Amino acid sequence: MRRAAIERKTSETEVRVALSLDGGACRLDVPNGFLSHMLDALSRHGGLGLDLEARGDTDIDLHHTVEDTGIVLGDALREALGDRAGVRRFAHAFAPLDEALARAVIDLSGRGSFHFRLPGELEQAWVTTEFPLILTGDFFGAFADRGRLTLHLDVLCGRNPHHVAEASFKAVALALREAVSLRADAGSEAPSTKGSLTA
Repeated sequence: MRRAAIERKTSETEVRVALSLDGGACRLDVPNGFLSHMLDALSRHGGLGLDLEARGDTDIDLHHTVEDTGIVLGDALREALGDRAGVRRFAHAFAPLDEALARAVIDLSGRGSFHFRLPGELEQAWVTTEFPLILTGDFFGAFADRGRLTLHLDVLCGRNPHHVAEASFKAVALALREAVSLRADAGSEAPSTKGSLTA
């Protein structure tokens, strides 16, 4: 059973995640509508069962809540993957949304590494009055670090910040879905010349 349940509580946030890599319902209780929209896209297009609750110091801003949600989701992914034996490991996907196009490339390498590229004119853009576009990078940076995966996320073009963020979440979801899928011919070995993706 490729499942995990993780809780994290700090003076800034409280996040609880139950994750299934092999599908299931999506239930979200988070303090921001756009964040909920993005997590729903990640779950649906990633083929993930996701039950997630998050609370945080949103009277300050959304940064702590978004980043800590990425941390806990990454922790859950790492635990659900176990020794990573039999997974495809490498995957990439493109996702368009009207004028926006994002590309995600994933390696379930056992090492956290995140690289995010936005067109320069979008680096200071806001999706809503509460959600700056750069929070997309903060979320996935935390997710890649704690999930111990390499993630390259490139926005190849875009004008509307909502479209850019959503294309980014969908591209990662599609790539993640393939990367965590099990190979029919893999047996019980990790797909690595080292023989391990966790050592």
